[in-house]
Amino acid sequence: MVEMKHTNFRDSDHRLKEMAESQLQGGVTVDPTPITAGQEVTILYNGLLAKSGAQQIYLHVGYGSNDNWQMVTDYPMYFTGHGWEKTITVAEGTRLNFCFKDSANNWDNNNGNNWSFIVHNGRMV
Repeated sequence: MVEMKHTNFRDSDHRLKEMAESQLQGGVTVDPTPITAGQEVTILYNGLLAKSGAQQIYLHVGYGSNDNWQMVTDYPMYFTGHGWEKTITVAEGTRLNFCFKDSANNWDNNNGNNWSFIVHNGRMV
């Protein structure tokens, strides 16, 4: 039996297309939400760097408060027909923060605000 991943969208054949059609501010879509520690989350990016023709885009990720990131990591994203995509496993933390950069070191940080999501521990209260 195949275990189905939690998603806010349909099956994987249509998932990236639907994610691309439901972008947040700045051309970003995150799935699933809410975000749970230890689970995979997919980030789809069609923002400023993608529109400027970047040859490679990196997802710049950190955890904690938006002004003091911890466990900072850069992940190369993959270009799909629907935008730049990366799936990561969310670490323990209170917030998932991210922004984007290209191979020329141009940044898209949501006008200095980054993108930031609460990370849930997965336990029912």
